[in-house]
Amino acid sequence: MTDAASGPATTEWLTLPDLAEMLGEPLSRVRRLLDENVLLGSRRNGPLAVPALFLVDGAPLASLRGTIFVLLDAGFSADEAIDWLLAPEESIGIAPIEALRAGRKSEVRRVAQTLA
Repeated sequence: MTDAASGPATTEWLTLPDLAEMLGEPLSRVRRLLDENVLLGSRRNGPLAVPALFLVDGAPLASLRGTIFVLLDAGFSADEAIDWLLAPEESIGIAPIEALRAGRKSEVRRVAQTLA
């Protein structure tokens, strides 16, 4: 596990082997989670890694996938979507990922839709 800066937010990043171990899944399943946009990863700091905040209780945050689709449909790259999720959002009052973790899925997606 490594710490790295992501835009304005600092977060813990999990490499794919770390993620596979944490999820108790084979590496192929972890890659499928990325391919299916259940999780987003970035190579900005070397090997492909996923922000640890995208997991809750050892599993991908359930509300993240739909939000990822909204952001990708709005034209965001994976790195841009990660940056938006991790950075404080004025209209929400906190980082969108923190709002998702607090159960504020509709509010986050409504704001994300306005970014298109």
